[in-house]
Amino acid sequence: MIETIVFDVGETITRDDRYWAAWADWLDVPRHTLSALVGAVVARGEDNAEALRLARPGLDVAAEYRAREAAGKGEFLDDTDLYDDVRPGLTALRTAGVRVVIAGNQTVRVGELLRNLDLPADVIVTSEEWGVAKPQPEFFERVLEIALAPPDRTLYVGDHPANDVFPAKAAGLKVAHLRRGPWGHLWADDPSVVQAADWRIGSLSELAEISQG
Repeated sequence: MIETIVFDVGETITRDDRYWAAWADWLDVPRHTLSALVGAVVARGEDNAEALRLARPGLDVAAEYRAREAAGKGEFLDDTDLYDDVRPGLTALRTAGVRVVIAGNQTVRVGELLRNLDLPADVIVTSEEWGVAKPQPEFFERVLEIALAPPDRTLYVGDHPANDVFPAKAAGLKVAHLRRGPWGHLWADDPSVVQAADWRIGSLSELAEISQG
């Protein structure tokens, strides 16, 4: 039985459409161009920030992020950024007595925005707030601290093999790979992902039954 389920953020809880569109507009490149570059980066298994550097060689991503925030064009989230199954899926889990945690590689700002959405979650935290990011083992050590459950009764849900599936499994957690977003779809049938994931799902609505199994 699963006592705690921990969720990645990007392309698990939230759509990344607004994120990439905002970057394309800021860098003054067509949205389709940046989207295609993201796809190329995904296929090569590289960090998604590399897509920004391909669009603008030599780009200092951190400096540009700060410039966007200073210009009032920084990160923003509202209910339209949530996947349709998020609120009902998380609500069903809490009704069933499962502890719900959201913990992903995101900024302090995103943590604030997510908490302002009043999601049905017990804890919402980001890597920047912790000072450690996936796939580092220390991130999953922190996950287990707030999970309040043993590793074999804690399930991590995410779309990204390198950031979610493999390091969570290495930390002793149960893992559900979500076929969602570019990473989730492209790597869903990869033999290493199939072997590592305890479950492979297409919707968060599947988790209520899994948690009671």
